[in-house]
Amino acid sequence: MQTKIRKKKKYGQHFLRNVNVIHEIIDAVLLTKNSSVFEIGPGDGFLTNAILKEDIARLWVFEIDEEWAEYLQQTIDNQKLTIFQENFLDIDFAPFEQFKPWILLANLPYQVTFPILHLLHKHRHLLKEGVIMVQEEVAQKILKTSGRGYGFISLFFQYYFEWKKLSKIPPTDFDPPPKVFSRLLYFKPKKEVPKIPNEQEFWTFIKICFKQPRRTLRNNLTQAHYDLTKIPEKYLLLRAQQLKITDFVILWGLLRNA
Repeated sequence: MQTKIRKKKKYGQHFLRNVNVIHEIIDAVLLTKNSSVFEIGPGDGFLTNAILKEDIARLWVFEIDEEWAEYLQQTIDNQKLTIFQENFLDIDFAPFEQFKPWILLANLPYQVTFPILHLLHKHRHLLKEGVIMVQEEVAQKILKTSGRGYGFISLFFQYYFEWKKLSKIPPTDFDPPPKVFSRLLYFKPKKEVPKIPNEQEFWTFIKICFKQPRRTLRNNLTQAHYDLTKIPEKYLLLRAQQLKITDFVILWGLLRNA
């Protein structure tokens, strides 16, 4: 069906146009007749239609753009599909409980990638696994384990999720082409996540440690309220980029008990 609906920059609408990428997204997860799947930003339904060809129980799609939501209503007739015309960042997750666990397959709107990821973290008990398309730069930040680009984002999302790097996608695979390369990422919530005492405060501590990545821990933590005499000198002389999550948990234990 031809449409004159324009793609809107304010919603970050870059529609995927490579069928091979669609196959990679779907093949990366295990879909069965009982699977509950959801998609964020379906646009004209390029991925949506491919998912509906699979033997699944249901597909929920969340489209912020009223015109494209209506387009999907008019062009796709499938009882497995439910279309929500709303901003995914504002949705009520209560209805998800009935049909969990869920699989997410989505080409995420790039400008709201991190707000969406934080929502997924908050509701990770509802999730089984998923594949998302993000900017290559964002993917690298999530996957980093040391060095430049490694920081709070890497530590936070690696702590709660398992990640696997899939294909790098060129701008030419989209309409209109974005100005950056993209990356497919597979993710799965970790079943066993060690409990961190005062978890929220711990992640605030991590942010402070990485406030200026090129500076030592001592320099970054000096302005905070922590008692640095509790931290061994060998740590204070290092940059946060040189430490692993286990190191930060040890330091947190020393400071918390100070």
